[in-house]
Amino acid sequence: MTVGDVAGCLRAPARVAATKVPEITAWFWVAKVASTGMGEALADWMYFKYGKVPTAAFGATLLIVALALQFGSRRYNTWIYWLAVVAVSVTGTMAADGLHVVVHLPYTETTSLYAIILAAIFLAWYVTERTLSIHSITSVRREAFYWAAVMATFALGTALGDLTAYTMKIGFFSSALIFLVLIAIPAASYRWFGLNSVLAFWFAYTVTRPLGASIADWLGVPASVGGLAWGRGVAALILTVPILIAVGYMAVTHVDVARDPQTVQDRPARARYRAV
Repeated sequence: MTVGDVAGCLRAPARVAATKVPEITAWFWVAKVASTGMGEALADWMYFKYGKVPTAAFGATLLIVALALQFGSRRYNTWIYWLAVVAVSVTGTMAADGLHVVVHLPYTETTSLYAIILAAIFLAWYVTERTLSIHSITSVRREAFYWAAVMATFALGTALGDLTAYTMKIGFFSSALIFLVLIAIPAASYRWFGLNSVLAFWFAYTVTRPLGASIADWLGVPASVGGLAWGRGVAALILTVPILIAVGYMAVTHVDVARDPQTVQDRPARARYRAV
């Protein structure tokens, strides 16, 4: 065994961990928005059909299984990763709606609460690891921070979408248009005004949740509250189609996998931390 072989073995665990999240492409955002809407619609459909306890049990089981597969995988796997995203989407809806429906907190308070939780996760993550970049996830602890932040963004986004639609009486379709404009802000700011890439990513990532949820609610809820009345179950099925198309395409073409993991691993630390 040569010195190069030994060095390669020593670097292998870090390279495997670095591939536990996908490359950010247009297909990533399609799958992300669709999964947020599908999770919203599925959670609501199950709640109204089966009630709180079976829905909570389903969500908890789905989340535990999906995250167990994700953390148990040695490297990034397209289908496992997006199963985890869908699971977080379903349980994030339950977490946000549970505080409103069960605890009776108004949407202003649930939105504020989850914003504080997300900020606390980001703060703890940065203080501990000195980075919030998804390309720096090279340990179990960093991956745990990542999924905690993802869960918080889903819960925050659900509460925020309900806040604009119900409390502010903007409606679901109008809310979707607002969030569609908002999600373009970090993209434009990053491209033309030099916005930090990590900030731009998490800004856009958070906004995908109320965008997808507003679209799902608009498709599924009764016309009396501003929806198309297609039903939440139908909305969940409709939004599953773009998820399967986007994730299937990524799984086949591997556009979501870093072309050269070694390059990512061997970047200078400061540059790697700046990368999204």
